[in-house]
Amino acid sequence: MIKEYLEGERTANALFFDEAFIKSVKGDTVSLMSLCSSLNADEKSMRKLHSLVNTTANGVQYQAEHFFLSDLIQVYNQQLHNESEKSRFVLAYYFDALRNNHFSDSSAVSTLNKLAGNPDFKTNLDAIRKENSIHSTDNKPNQSFLITALSETNRDKLQQTLNVFDRFAKSAFNLNFDKEAINKILSSAKEPAENSAIDMMPENDTLEKVFEELNDLIGLEKVKKDVKELINLLEIQKRRDSEGLKNIDITLHNVFLGPPGTGKTSVARLLSRIYKHLGFLSKGQLYETDREGLIAGYVGQTATKVDKVVEESLGGVLFIDEAYALTQNFIGNDYGSEAVNTLLKRMEDHRHDLSVVVAGYTEPMKIFVESNPGLRSRFNRYFYFDHFTAEELLQIFEQFCKNADFVLDENAKEKLSDTFDLLVDKKDDSFGNARVARNLFEKCVQNQANRIINLKKITRKTLKTFTEEDIPEPKETLQQVMFSSDKTEE
Repeated sequence: MIKEYLEGERTANALFFDEAFIKSVKGDTVSLMSLCSSLNADEKSMRKLHSLVNTTANGVQYQAEHFFLSDLIQVYNQQLHNESEKSRFVLAYYFDALRNNHFSDSSAVSTLNKLAGNPDFKTNLDAIRKENSIHSTDNKPNQSFLITALSETNRDKLQQTLNVFDRFAKSAFNLNFDKEAINKILSSAKEPAENSAIDMMPENDTLEKVFEELNDLIGLEKVKKDVKELINLLEIQKRRDSEGLKNIDITLHNVFLGPPGTGKTSVARLLSRIYKHLGFLSKGQLYETDREGLIAGYVGQTATKVDKVVEESLGGVLFIDEAYALTQNFIGNDYGSEAVNTLLKRMEDHRHDLSVVVAGYTEPMKIFVESNPGLRSRFNRYFYFDHFTAEELLQIFEQFCKNADFVLDENAKEKLSDTFDLLVDKKDDSFGNARVARNLFEKCVQNQANRIINLKKITRKTLKTFTEEDIPEPKETLQQVMFSSDKTEE
């Protein structure tokens, strides 16, 4: 929008803002673009955001930039009584950054002031406010999509988002979101479910789409083979049923063995959809939890807690991460055995419409399954997840880049390759695999923002490209990974 106006004549002469103000707004929007890139690579948060709107409306596949613009317009609309040439310029600047990747040069301060006073500028901005406001599926007024979604999925990014709103309101209206107001928003936002999350099946899902997603998973060749063999078995069982032939009793419960960050949750999500499409489950959702989501602190409460989790999992897959912790007595009065016994009973009660997947490190999980005869009888199919190779971790990093509209130049790619070679060479059993790749990606996003923030000209290519300078030194990354691993073990 601003770029178009800069190409025409201006008649206004008032000075609404100076060069320092434009530089400040530019810095805020460059940081916002980095946050958008990080959110676009956060699959869980983006799924939640998309669940709040009709993502197929007008053929638009919304990204974080769309949601931010819509939410900022909500902030703006609530302050229309304070609207001025300065506030209109700020909204237009954010619009150009989020939708056009355009950042006006602060040296054009005189021309920018002129366009802010142009009546046509206001008219076009009013149209932008209307056209870029996203409507929720339930048409709730004044809804912030980002606050609603991130309060359930990512509290760190929620705070960063509130900071964005604060900077925008301060620049546009000299209005501060004081700490008390932010705390009120945070306290009223829905708390994330404790150690659990429900992922519903995508709209218009098909078995072919699931197969495609399974094949697109990086690495995991043995797991893919095992899943396909399970599918073959289930499909033949259905055929035998249709012919009136007897079938053996097939369990839908599975044990996932392997280190963290190797795709266990992703595969469990695919399994839930496969079971639904083949007619073995009625809904196909995934409910994810762990020890804290199942065990309470007082007598009698654990069974109630397990019952609630099972009820929400019916028709889908209940995924229990680090399930071996259920039978590890961390404190004097531990109710892990109560949780296991209740779960086993519910698995039997709902054996025709519930799949339970227990996951964790290989050796502790084997001990866990062998600790109870009921567990041994119900879990007899094992999937083994191996550490990713250095080449696969680089592919995963590049997938994060693709999802968030980034590219690597050759020097950056070579440095990343060296980093993953070093990490894989020094890894231990607790190595985080894809989680390490994601953390490194987010670090690179921050490094890139710090590098380009003071550039006089920021192009679309500049915003998209990671250079060697943006990649931390391999030894620095190794130290951070090893430190995180040590802290986890403490």
